[in-house]
Amino acid sequence: MRTTLATLASIARLHIVVIAATGTLTFAWVLCGARPWGLALLCASDWFVVNLLNRVVDLKEDAANDIPGTAWVARHRRAVLAVGFGVLGLSFALTLALAPVLAPLRVAFHALGFAYNWPLLPGRRRIKQLAFWKNTASATGFLITVFGYPLALLARRPDVSPAAVGATVLFFFLFELSYEVLYDLRDAEGDRLAEVHTWPVLFGVQTGFRIAAGQMVAAFSVLLVAYLARAVPWRIAVMAVAPLAQLAVTSRMVKRGITTTDCVALTWLGAGVLMSYHVWERLGLPGAA
Repeated sequence: MRTTLATLASIARLHIVVIAATGTLTFAWVLCGARPWGLALLCASDWFVVNLLNRVVDLKEDAANDIPGTAWVARHRRAVLAVGFGVLGLSFALTLALAPVLAPLRVAFHALGFAYNWPLLPGRRRIKQLAFWKNTASATGFLITVFGYPLALLARRPDVSPAAVGATVLFFFLFELSYEVLYDLRDAEGDRLAEVHTWPVLFGVQTGFRIAAGQMVAAFSVLLVAYLARAVPWRIAVMAVAPLAQLAVTSRMVKRGITTTDCVALTWLGAGVLMSYHVWERLGLPGAA
């Protein structure tokens, strides 16, 4: 049973689904002072669909990278597609009934996901095959769900200005880009076989990690400068610690060769850090109010 559950979690990329949902919940609280659990669940369903369909398309590179559950997806390809499109259709029906204002954002998110996974671009290419656009598209998907969904439904806190939103979005965008490159380091061999031109494939593992490290430092710098300029409150500025901590941890991982287990652990750690903000507020720690 444990093996089966672990395989299903890998197939659904549960760690990515959870970090997206916790990101939506946490940034809704940070920017708007609310915890919209239903919205977090909607975000989870959207990332579940995108990741599930991605598993069907990425069989070649996933097999080369020895990603758990790949053989199962290959055997049950039609059933996986049916589940993915079934969840998508049901969730859209609920959105149109309960929160139609989210419909354009969800259309944009899934259009991006389809172009990422399937060869819809000129020359029958996928966004995933294009080095810069691959990671940018994935990070943009997170911005749509983690920030776009809450801000479309909820009012901002009085101390959150448009500049604060902009600085927080830029911080998250840069930090999320570093996650993408770390996953690319793990997937370099399979991506090379599938002609997916990531930074590690184009420039090598060491240069790829330098790019990720630069993005982490840039994310930290954005919030530091924004806080010093009094553009963001402390509860947002304290997030700057996360990319520095990740840089310290991943530097050791890359030296010995980053693995699937490392990437999954980093993602679960990120989800845990996001949820720690809610514990922070409940305990009344500095800056929580």
